[in-house]
Amino acid sequence: MNVAADMPVHPVLLGGLAAMLDASGALFLPDEGTLVVADLHLEKGSAYGTRGQFLPPYDSRATLERLAEVIDRLRPRRVVALGDSFHDRQAQGRLGHADALLLQTLMAGRDWLWITGNHDPLPPADIGGDVAAMATIGALRLVHEPTLMDGPEAAGHLHPAARVHLRGRSVRRRCFATCGTRMILPAFGAYAGGLNLRDRVFSPYFPAFLTAYMLGQARVYAVGRRMLLPD
Repeated sequence: MNVAADMPVHPVLLGGLAAMLDASGALFLPDEGTLVVADLHLEKGSAYGTRGQFLPPYDSRATLERLAEVIDRLRPRRVVALGDSFHDRQAQGRLGHADALLLQTLMAGRDWLWITGNHDPLPPADIGGDVAAMATIGALRLVHEPTLMDGPEAAGHLHPAARVHLRGRSVRRRCFATCGTRMILPAFGAYAGGLNLRDRVFSPYFPAFLTAYMLGQARVYAVGRRMLLPD
């Protein structure tokens, strides 16, 4: 599949596979026609509401509309959601009718795989699509939580974010984190947030080399480890 030069994607290699890092936070594997997203956390806002922490209950709609834009633009044959797609086991029951219809529209006509996560070890049985603890595309392993296993891997779970000084001001954005073999995707969910890449939790996964690809409004920006700042 050819991707137009003015689209907000950044080409990289991931374990020898051609990959596109989209400014939305999605990973696209054009030769496989596969779109990968991590940590949608649908209905996180309503989950907080049940505990008395009231947030605007529109995060699922914002997340799904952004996903719809990416799917419409890149036209994947398959979508893989890398776990924590639903914020908890009751999330589907709180999902609004219009949002549920939008999700079904996005799933229609393409393969869809839900990777299980710590928030959704049992994704809703009647949501459609397939469910697995992990998947592989060639040598690339697709999982929720990153591992220290050998071989190329794409994971979510840690919600990476990067902070840099740019033109006299501090900029903090969600980001892809990769060494060329392992990649940790940014959280795609509207309310999912991000953990600074300088946090020690990332160190075991990137002991020698790391590039952060920060999400901008219209493109992705590559940043080396030395430029990354703590919060």
